[in-house]
Amino acid sequence: MKRLTVAGRLMITALILGALFFGYKYLGGETAMNKMAADKAQQTETYPSGDPSTPTSSNNSDTEATDTRGQAFNYTPPAPVNGTLKGVVELGASGFNSFIIKVDKEKRWSLEKSEFGNSLVTENMATDEDIRMGLKKYIGTMLDYGVGAREIHFVVSSGAAKAEVTQKITKGLKSLNYVVNQVTAEQEGQYALKAVLPQDYANKAFVVDIGSGNTKISWMKGSNVTAIETYGAKYFQDGTNDDKVYQEVLSKAKQVPTELRNTCFIIGGVPFEMAKESRQGKERFTILNTPLSYSKLTNAKSKSGVNIYKSIGDATECKQFAFDWDANFTIGFLLQL
Repeated sequence: MKRLTVAGRLMITALILGALFFGYKYLGGETAMNKMAADKAQQTETYPSGDPSTPTSSNNSDTEATDTRGQAFNYTPPAPVNGTLKGVVELGASGFNSFIIKVDKEKRWSLEKSEFGNSLVTENMATDEDIRMGLKKYIGTMLDYGVGAREIHFVVSSGAAKAEVTQKITKGLKSLNYVVNQVTAEQEGQYALKAVLPQDYANKAFVVDIGSGNTKISWMKGSNVTAIETYGAKYFQDGTNDDKVYQEVLSKAKQVPTELRNTCFIIGGVPFEMAKESRQGKERFTILNTPLSYSKLTNAKSKSGVNIYKSIGDATECKQFAFDWDANFTIGFLLQL
């Protein structure tokens, strides 16, 4: 080999490489490589990371959690005819919220304006000045919008009524010559149903209002309304265990008659957070996804609310939770006046 010239060495190297190439091609090497490439492409499509331990959502256990995304709820409530403007301020456990509606003699209504604010009532951190300024702001906004002074009402939620500061709220409103309507949890559930449940669904749906201080589950049986109370989304502040809440809500929700479990109309602060993730445009109703899909809601109140929502779903096996963007139990209070 040492005696060969450079040209000779190159010729021998070329012959060896040629032999290897033809052997690889005709003995199946090319076919094997093509198959390996195809297998790799298929694996990448199924497992984006290229690692079988990291499957896509199509093979993930969370598939169930997203199978309702994008569904539309095809129902349009009847609009009021020659309606009157009415206003209500909700003094809730987590917020002072105001609603202006137009309602006619047949109790058909539409939401004209709404405002939401934090009150920190349950934490007893709402000062006299907070209350006075907040309430006067809402009153002024309603008067400017065209609501008559006698058509403005105030409702203290059953959750807020448990806080010591509620007496301050009542006192502040009385000094402004307004009447404060304090409602029980049962009344709250009845008002929620009146505002949320369409007449066409009275015999095939129920209503849930997940509030901060408590949750109300209500339904109609004939002309009778049943409303039951259970834990609210701020139960974590009392150090209450998630499983304990889940089990109690489960037992309460199982009281909903089987024939009414097809659809649940749901309202409340945490359902609002959940609905924001999948709302399509300005739709009135948004179908909520299954609880697993809301795992990224990590603040304590939201996690507690999702736990309540999951318990209700497990108890009733309801597959369609329709969040109503316009309704509030205080609107039901206005409708029964």
